[in-house]
Amino acid sequence: MSKVNFDTLLDAGVHFGHLKRKWNPNMAPYIFMEKNGIHIIDLHKTEVLLEQAAAAAKQIAKSGRKILFVATKKQAKDIVADRVKQSGMPYVTERWPGGMLTNFATIRKAVKKMDNIDKLMKDTAFTSLSKRERLQLSRERAKLDKNLGSISDLSRLPSALFIVDIVKEHIAVAEAKKLDIPVFAMVDTNSNPNLVDFVIPANDDASKSIFLIVDTICAAIEEGAAERKFDKDKKVDDQPKAESQAKNDTEN
Repeated sequence: MSKVNFDTLLDAGVHFGHLKRKWNPNMAPYIFMEKNGIHIIDLHKTEVLLEQAAAAAKQIAKSGRKILFVATKKQAKDIVADRVKQSGMPYVTERWPGGMLTNFATIRKAVKKMDNIDKLMKDTAFTSLSKRERLQLSRERAKLDKNLGSISDLSRLPSALFIVDIVKEHIAVAEAKKLDIPVFAMVDTNSNPNLVDFVIPANDDASKSIFLIVDTICAAIEEGAAERKFDKDKKVDDQPKAESQAKNDTEN
């Protein structure tokens, strides 16, 4: 697993925290110093914790489970959507639908509704509807897709969440906590790290910092998924050999 070093984190501006007056005292262990009224994050700690988080994310992916990425802030949403899409993991970048986790059955109903509209649009009956009815269905489908697009394949609750900015995504954090779903997160100096299982102390406002952390976690996920595929393929290849050996043993 490729490791992100201190200099790479420094170049991406991961160390820049918030103004001192905005700090959360629980972040004290992760703060290196204060400079010009701004807290500087201890990148030695970020380096270690990012490596631990990546290793845990890799294991989740290797076991075939899903990590749901949440990032609705302007400077993070496009970065997350583009990078996470490549890793095959679900993500929420428009708006966190309240009850997404705690009322998952309702979310699944909305996904089913979207699937039904898709089926109807492909059906010949769709052309017999009035122009107004077709427009209404198209608008409803677009709205559902905007809110649920990437999570439409999520047939069960995710095994973990990855969050950019736990202050902004506090509802997602609270829902995960209620259901004992572990949370990975970029935690800036204005946040409470005690709410997170895998703390990655980092600047959650700068696009370069967000990309570096998200990219590192996604790379670990992809590595885990690749190892899972390799193990499965190996098992399939070994099956005929095992059967052949068993047959020989029986005959002898």
